[in-house]
Amino acid sequence: MSFDITIPVLNESETLVRQVRILHAFLCKHFPDRQQWRIVIADNGSTDGTPEIAAQLADELPEVQLVRVPEKGVGLALKTSWRQSRADIVGYMDLDLATDLSHFIQAYNALNTEGFELVYGTRLHRKSKVMGRTLKREFTSRVFNLLVRIVLGTRFSDGMCGFKWLRREHVAPLMAGGAVSNGWFFSTELLAVAEWKGLNICELPVRWTDDAANSKVNIPRLAKQYIQAMLVLKKRKPR
Repeated sequence: MSFDITIPVLNESETLVRQVRILHAFLCKHFPDRQQWRIVIADNGSTDGTPEIAAQLADELPEVQLVRVPEKGVGLALKTSWRQSRADIVGYMDLDLATDLSHFIQAYNALNTEGFELVYGTRLHRKSKVMGRTLKREFTSRVFNLLVRIVLGTRFSDGMCGFKWLRREHVAPLMAGGAVSNGWFFSTELLAVAEWKGLNICELPVRWTDDAANSKVNIPRLAKQYIQAMLVLKKRKPR
């Protein structure tokens, strides 16, 4: 099965080349048929040299594509990338590659041969190994995910982990069912709507290394946005 790996980026000029090359080398090693896959850099409103650097990478590496999204928003970047995809599998990971790349092979196999329709990485499973995470970020993540389960009545353990994959045929139905946010909450909406629709979901414990030093996340602002989006999504839950 073919697949597109989307990496949403915003002002990542300092690390973009190094991280994309690491991912590219990994895919070349484990998926030698380069017609099978693409790395899609989805730039969502960068104001530094990120778009130019991404364009240079795309010129140099045929398997890399740049998608320009003029407005900020991770959800918007992912939706833009996935709508123009023709791959069998779409998904995304964060540029910091916090989730160990070996888990992508597990995710691919789950979708390709094991009958799953959506795969998500979780840092909250007892078998997961999380390194370098501050107590504040760990507490915030656990409280948020508990709130999601209470408000939305869902069962998934980690809606915020930036490591999710699905068969492309499900993208449009999930969006129609409520996965519409242009921001970070889109990642959680995907899981909630997929669960409500009865998709076969694979929970994947992961080895995850925090990159807090380079994090651009404003936790109070993000929490407010999440709560608002959560209440909106709740209204779309099937009865």
